[in-house]
Amino acid sequence: MGINVVRYEESGNSRWGVLKDSLVYPVNGIYETLSSFLQNGLDEANETLTNGQNGVSYEVLKLLSPVTTPAQIVCQGANYSAHREEAGLQAAKPPFNLIFTKAPSSISGPNDDIKSPAHVKLLDYEIELGLVIRKEINNEVQVTTDNFHDYIAGFVITNDVSARDVQFTEGQWFKGKSYRTFCPVGPILYLFDKDETPYLHQLQLTLSVNGEVRQSAVTEQLLFKPEETLNELSQLLSFYPGDLLLTGTPGGVALKLTPEDLDQLSNPFAKLDQKITRLNDSQESNSKYLKNGDVVKCQIKSLDGHIDLGVQETHVTFLSE
Repeated sequence: MGINVVRYEESGNSRWGVLKDSLVYPVNGIYETLSSFLQNGLDEANETLTNGQNGVSYEVLKLLSPVTTPAQIVCQGANYSAHREEAGLQAAKPPFNLIFTKAPSSISGPNDDIKSPAHVKLLDYEIELGLVIRKEINNEVQVTTDNFHDYIAGFVITNDVSARDVQFTEGQWFKGKSYRTFCPVGPILYLFDKDETPYLHQLQLTLSVNGEVRQSAVTEQLLFKPEETLNELSQLLSFYPGDLLLTGTPGGVALKLTPEDLDQLSNPFAKLDQKITRLNDSQESNSKYLKNGDVVKCQIKSLDGHIDLGVQETHVTFLSE
């Protein structure tokens, strides 16, 4: 059986702990980064529950992102059929895997505020299963269900927060998704055992805003599976321990585009003011975008309850000009 790992703040420092039955058992070793923890601290983490230490209540801890910086954040886009349709795309699996990145500085804790620049008018949410890289991948590999555990250490909740007005009018996915705090991560990093690999395709994702469920799907519905994505990406880039792969978001985001809207917004020859008008007109009656004070809650757990990545709860704050 795998273990639930959390990272938390204690006396101004970050610590690692193992969570069991609502108690966190501290790992004594000091590991400044997730990479260091994965490479040097796993044996200690596995021994933590049997060494007699007293646990600390999970509820009272200041939880931090279990993914630390610097780390690459590589993302799959439009990877669920329902989300493709609401974004103006065909629902069927496309001929290529859409890949983009987010800035490492967008990472924030599981209960930290999402702080949006004041100029963003169309702030959106995207719950995604995050996969944490176990070891360096610096050449082409062939990842299968059988050896998936060799390359991926664990599962974590992520929210790919997105400024749609930047993403679609400027055509800047990286910029629209990389503002600081636009990638809440955690609270729990589940380090799974090899025989638990099939759970990769049995995880239920749920996101709510102010108690209203907006997104709900199972990872079985992913169009490009993580195994084939890792195979493809290993042909062109290197991964390192502690890096983060976001697997895509289900349907239910605020964004709603028709194919005609998307064609105009994707046209490289259309003027910026035309794109702004088109996007604003298409979203004018859409009340689903995040507002100041909204509460976003994300949960990922296996269908049988064996794996539970906890609850990520963030509040939305719009910064002043």
